[in-house]
Amino acid sequence: MKAILFTAALGLMATASAANAYEWGSSDRIDRRQERQEFRIRQGVASGELTRREYWRLEREQAYIRGLERNAEADGYVSPYERARIRAAQDAASRRIHEERHDGQRRWSRRAW
Repeated sequence: MKAILFTAALGLMATASAANAYEWGSSDRIDRRQERQEFRIRQGVASGELTRREYWRLEREQAYIRGLERNAEADGYVSPYERARIRAAQDAASRRIHEERHDGQRRWSRRAW
């Protein structure tokens, strides 16, 4: 009897642990993607591929995504709908970063802003 209860308890703990790891992993993926996008923006500034206006527009978009993430995590649970909304915003931002870095507009001088 004790062995059965012990086995059931272990199974329940493993299930809860796996679900928690899944949620943590997806939020972690969102954070890593945000970091990569910020890095791409910084690269564009350093190489002169982004103008000041493009830079500020992209930064404002990143702030919007951070706000979406902050609101989604406020209750301690990121729902699949919230995750999809953040992912869609990140997809759009990624496309925009690529477009702005490859549109042929360049900063006039390479000095620091």
